[in-house]
Amino acid sequence: MTENVVPARIVDVAALAGVSAGTASKALNGTGQLRAETRERVRRAAEQLGFTPDAVGRGLSSGRTYTVGLITTDSFGRFSIPVMLGAENALGAGEMVVLLCDSRDDPLREQHYLRTLLARRVDGIIVTGRRTEPRPPLAAPVPVVYAFTPSQSDEDCSLVVDQAGGAAAAVRHVLDLGRTRVAHVTGPADHHAARVRASAAAAEAGGALVAPPLHGDWSERWGRLAAELLLRRHPDVDAVTCGSDQIARGVCDGLRDAGRRVPDDVAVTGFDDWDVIALASRPPLTTVALGLEALGRRAGELLLDAVAGRPTRGTTTTPTRLVVRESTVGV
Repeated sequence: MTENVVPARIVDVAALAGVSAGTASKALNGTGQLRAETRERVRRAAEQLGFTPDAVGRGLSSGRTYTVGLITTDSFGRFSIPVMLGAENALGAGEMVVLLCDSRDDPLREQHYLRTLLARRVDGIIVTGRRTEPRPPLAAPVPVVYAFTPSQSDEDCSLVVDQAGGAAAAVRHVLDLGRTRVAHVTGPADHHAARVRASAAAAEAGGALVAPPLHGDWSERWGRLAAELLLRRHPDVDAVTCGSDQIARGVCDGLRDAGRRVPDDVAVTGFDDWDVIALASRPPLTTVALGLEALGRRAGELLLDAVAGRPTRGTTTTPTRLVVRESTVGV
């Protein structure tokens, strides 16, 4: 015979913690002016009894839905998925649910999702995407945090990665290895990320730069073609820093096809640390990691602060990190 287990109630938690039901509710909802030890005592009592808060009741009492929208233009998820994972790590601690909406770079679709999220009474919104150009701000009556793709307004809260610092670090790395003939190959000149990375790489290389940065597609095909062009014009090139891992993988293939060894003859670096590309490259790529999960986690924390009435304004830059692999140091 199966014994019926009666779920613990808020009054049971309150009795065990030695407080009133109202105090127990405030402690678990994070509201009210309570001492830290009181909140902790109530939390331990709830954990001991296996008490699960009623989300609907909690929402009614606090005026919140404990849901957050995440609007992205990144249909492939290359950038938005790590940002979302990081945001969920922060928001999950507050028992908040993230609703993912892919606008596919369509302003009309974005407005549709915005209306839908507001109709669901989300507590806040995170906006992200695959491009780093500042974008028009959302007209929303709830807190909004922009992650990776910043807002054009300085009044908004935006987080961006230190692309210039990452590109400079890659160049310093190859110079420290003794390379003296450096080239930079990157994406389209009308892309903000390509321009920032190319400018920083050229400035760091200084007199070691053999030619102005080469701009093309974000593709392996362009990387192979760029390697051919470089070797034809500058056969003594001994290092190539790239604006993406796809381009760097193509450069490695092009150099190998021309009989050049990587890294013995030419050191190659990528950008983004997209493991699907960087680890599958021959050899595996030294590259710049964007730290998107950390950026997403910080975005979640800032959104929680804004929902609690402590908004942050302006742009915050998060660090990148150079990941050294065999494309520059061999085995």
